[in-house]
Amino acid sequence: MTPILRVLVSDPVAPECIAVFKHEAGFEADYKAGLSKEDLLEIIPAYAGLIVRSETKVTADVIERAGSLRAVVRAGVGVDNIDVEAATRRGILVMNCPTGNTVAAAEHTIAMMFALARNIPQACAALKGGRWERTRFVGAEVQDKVLGVLGLGKVGREVARRAVALGMRVIGYDPFVSGDGATKLGGVELQPFDEVLARADFLTVHVPLTDQTRGLVGREQIARMKPSARVLNVARGGVVDEEALAEALAGGRLAGAALDVFEREPPDADHPLLKLENAIATPHLGASTREAQEAVGTASAHQIIGYLRDGAIVNSVNMIAVEAGVLKRVAPWQPLAERMGSLHAQLREGRVKKVALAYAGELFGPSERQVLTLSFLKGLLQHYLSAPVNLVNAMHFVREGRIDLVEQTSLDTEGFLNLVTAVVETTEKSRRVAGTIFGEKHPRIVYLDNYMTDAVPAGYMLIASNNDTPGMMGKIGTTLGRNGVNIGSMSMGRDTTGGTAVAILNLDSPVPPEVARELEAQPGILWTRSVKL
Repeated sequence: MTPILRVLVSDPVAPECIAVFKHEAGFEADYKAGLSKEDLLEIIPAYAGLIVRSETKVTADVIERAGSLRAVVRAGVGVDNIDVEAATRRGILVMNCPTGNTVAAAEHTIAMMFALARNIPQACAALKGGRWERTRFVGAEVQDKVLGVLGLGKVGREVARRAVALGMRVIGYDPFVSGDGATKLGGVELQPFDEVLARADFLTVHVPLTDQTRGLVGREQIARMKPSARVLNVARGGVVDEEALAEALAGGRLAGAALDVFEREPPDADHPLLKLENAIATPHLGASTREAQEAVGTASAHQIIGYLRDGAIVNSVNMIAVEAGVLKRVAPWQPLAERMGSLHAQLREGRVKKVALAYAGELFGPSERQVLTLSFLKGLLQHYLSAPVNLVNAMHFVREGRIDLVEQTSLDTEGFLNLVTAVVETTEKSRRVAGTIFGEKHPRIVYLDNYMTDAVPAGYMLIASNNDTPGMMGKIGTTLGRNGVNIGSMSMGRDTTGGTAVAILNLDSPVPPEVARELEAQPGILWTRSVKL
């Protein structure tokens, strides 16, 4: 019976998110919003998947405790409440849902801009307080004003598109968008960071919170802006320096600010920005529309199901995206690549310095190569690392171990339809293993170093190097038979007649160490190695 995969939903989500799991066999979702950290630490070991929004803090100690956890999905854009590095090290996939709330966040930004320009919250509060103060709340039009957009990702682009339609002049800064990319945005003029600050009548930020973007708009940046400028933050608290912003608003250095996010949420009641009349705020409502919540809720459920059940990876922040179609195409090749890595690990001498993978054949597009490279690395690394290795953290361990990785394509299939060749260089020597698939499901090792073979990479194996002289295979077979080790199949390869040869044997049981020593004592046998794939 297939075990049930349990998923914990620990933050408020749309009911549609939970409903998805009710129609998926093999899954069970528990909705437990508002957990304390202690409660989360207590129950997390039981779950294979976790869905959060911004409230749950998936810290390193939570990840360390989550022994069965394989995936975390943030039902939203940012993942600053998730320790992605700790998750990667443990082989836990981290995904987000960057598109479901894009429109909601963009529309909220535009709404906040209008509310700020026309003093709508202040005028509403005054009217409800019994005051009719038309002259006090004279506002500003947005038409023909300059909107500066810092960050031209999905939300930033949607904001820019709406602002252009409103007749605004839109300038933007994004270090990852080229001039050609900006022209595709329609009416957006790409400018240097300082130029955007200097020209903007309204400045809106749409970047994630990272070490590089924390305090992106601070005292120094505000000093370069017009005193009549207004600042909006509907992205992440901490991107705008709140203390510097409050000082500028109070001192007349800026005309106004609108914030949907704060560095600490909820902010303290005496937060200086909440006391200023020229600052307006909402309680992190950027994604809070019925449509957005339904979209990110169902998307997060489908993403975690797709990964836990099929291995499909969508919107990952710590691994390449892998579509289900790619996984289907490389399904027979993944175990071959992993076993090639495992074979290298069990044959290696010395510390691994370099891995070079070459892909020849029409099957291997960029996505297919990436999956197979990670599969090979998993097989290679899992033999000498104490931490579990999978496709998520394999590349992390390669970087950590300072292993030089080279991936390339080749036109030379050496007579095969498709061919994967892996050369591993250690401090002692370099070794080559090449593999292919016969038909659609029969993996073979076709080269070991310079020896052509036809070996099945499975189960218990014995690899023996010997002089190419008559009777060598008889010695090996006789020795194994005398010690009760049965041979299932055998492949041989040699460099030249009378030179050296290699024999790869598939066995029904492992070769005991004393039998391996007996084999190596035979004249003409150079070395042996027992392998388990």
